[in-house]
Order: sequence, then C-alpha cells, then structure tokens
Amino acid sequence: MLEVQGIDVFYGQVQALWDVSFRVDEGELVTLVGANGAGKTTTLRALSGLLRPRTGQIRFQGEPIHTLPGHRVTDLGLAHIPEGRQLFPDMTVEENLLTGSYVSRARSARQQSLEHVYQVFPRLQERRRQLAGSLSGGEQQMLAIGRALMSRPRLLMLDEPSLGLAPILVREVFRIVQEIRDQGVTVLLVEQNVNQALTVADRAYVLENGRITLQGPGQELLGDERVRAAYLGI
Repeated sequence: MLEVQGIDVFYGQVQALWDVSFRVDEGELVTLVGANGAGKTTTLRALSGLLRPRTGQIRFQGEPIHTLPGHRVTDLGLAHIPEGRQLFPDMTVEENLLTGSYVSRARSARQQSLEHVYQVFPRLQERRRQLAGSLSGGEQQMLAIGRALMSRPRLLMLDEPSLGLAPILVREVFRIVQEIRDQGVTVLLVEQNVNQALTVADRAYVLENGRITLQGPGQELLGDERVRAAYLGI
C-alpha cells in the first residue's frame, strides 16, 4: 500500500533523514520507533506532503505522492494525527470531528462517519457539545483519532498518541489503535513507547539518527538484545 524508497529529507541545509526505506502493506499495523529526535515526526511530515524529500520516492497504492501538496495526499486517503493532537480548543467536540470530513472523499458519508466515530468513542458522543479545550488529555487524543477517522482514511498515521497520558490511558489508546486496524484501516504508528508499540505491531522499523537501523516483526524486535538494551533498559 505504502512504499518509501530511499528518501533524504532536509530542513533548509540540515539533513534529517538519510536513505530511509520501508513499506506498509494493506491491513497491517506497522510501527516506527526510536528516541526523541530520531526523525520519526519528520518521516510522517514527508508522507503527508508537509515536507518534500530531496531524493527518493514515496508511493501510495502504486502512485507517486512525494511531489503532491498536503491536501491532495489527504484526498487520496492518508490521514495524519500529529503529535500534540492540534485540536480547535474553542470549538465543540462535534465541530472538531466535522472538520475531518471536508475532504472530497468523505463529504457524502459525513453522517455515517460521525455515527461510526461515536460507536468507537461513546465518550465523545456524551461530550459532543463540550468545548474540545475542556477535555482531558485522553479524551483529546480520542477526539484527534476520531477527527482523522472522519476523513475515511485508507491509511491512518499516528504521531506519538501516548504522549503525556497516564499509563491506564496509554493502554486504552493502544487498544483503540488495534481495534481500528481490525476494522480494516491500515495503520502506521510512530512511538517513543517502544514496549507498547512493538507489542501491538505486525512489523516494526527502528529509526536512529535519521536512518533505519533494524526491522522485523514486532514481537521479534521486542526480544532483540539491541532494542532491549537501547530502549527498554534491559
């Protein structure tokens, strides 16, 4: 479904990614893990059309997308939930959700999508008239995921969904991510919480200093001595 082939990405003259290649197959939950500053967010920004690779290619369902602007990438079915959620705090929960349905592929099914989101997140339905800025951190993360689902994505990309959440809410977020994958949405998950991410992932890639250094099934990398020493403190 998604193929990233040898991309180099820069911020001005500063290189952030070196020859990064990976793939996400349809129906998979793939995670990209690494320490803060490894290049994970930069990778998602390149996939979303917010940054343009200087070299290499990004293909989605066989078509090149690395030269497209962000709104065209979203129209094709890639939804990006950014780090920090970036909601509209002075709008209600439902108004935030509806902003996710303005892409051309989602407009005609807006009400159906809204009902689906409320089935996945009953708490959002209870708070649909409440201002987004007044929600708890966990509720805001649910809202960010729900807003992305409103665009009816083929591929859902999440950037650090567990950031700043209590452990019990972290487990709930990862359960929801698995449930979304089980419902047929392909997922690319970027995470610093290496243990949780590798536990739920079908496959995983380790990103270090802007380069892919390891790859394999999630459970296999979870048992890798290098991963355990570098990220799990074992």
